Amino acid sequence: MALSMRTCILLVLAGVLYSADAFAPPCRALISRQNALSQPIAVAVEPNTDDEISDVDSPSPEDYIVNVGDLEGEDEEDGIEDDGEPPAWYASQQRVEELRIQHRRHDKDTGSPEYQVAGMTERISYLTKHLKVHPKDFSTRRGLVALVNKRRRLLNYLAREDEERYASLVSSLGIRHKAPSKVDNKAEKYGRFPPQKAVKKHLQ
Repeated sequence: MALSMRTCILLVLAGVLYSADAFAPPCRALISRQNALSQPIAVAVEPNTDDEISDVDSPSPEDYIVNVGDLEGEDEEDGIEDDGEPPAWYASQQRVEELRIQHRRHDKDTGSPEYQVAGMTERISYLTKHLKVHPKDFSTRRGLVALVNKRRRLLNYLAREDEERYASLVSSLGIRHKAPSKVDNKAEKYGRFPPQKAVKKHLQ
């Protein structure tokens, strides 16, 4: 049975029209109906005044691992551990601030060598204690070495610029640091060695 060309075109157009409805926006009546169905329905519930009825599935108070009264008053404040003592990092931060305030030159000082060295010294002592407890913390060890080297360079600079300030800072912080000596000239550097032997005449 052969279909005419006209019948084929009508069938194709009908298929296109039905498939186009799938992508068309829904009508407004359908949207309002869906919104009405999705809104919650208010139901009035009377409170249960019967004390005799209890939930069968709830366990007895003896079955709880922790009772409600046991948790009261255990809210931790910032910087306070369970034993009442502040954690080590918090105490270290407080000590850094105290040392910086003690060794700064003026109220707005944040960059003088004394200010920087004071903060670094406390951080170095904190990291040293940390590495005694955690000897395999290699990234912290690397940071500690960098911090010690930076402090040494600052102390070298301060020793060159002002000897009195350097001496007072090292003594007040208890730092073991050897001030760099001035660079010797050639005679001072090699004068303690015997002079080179004279070249023999026949080799000249």
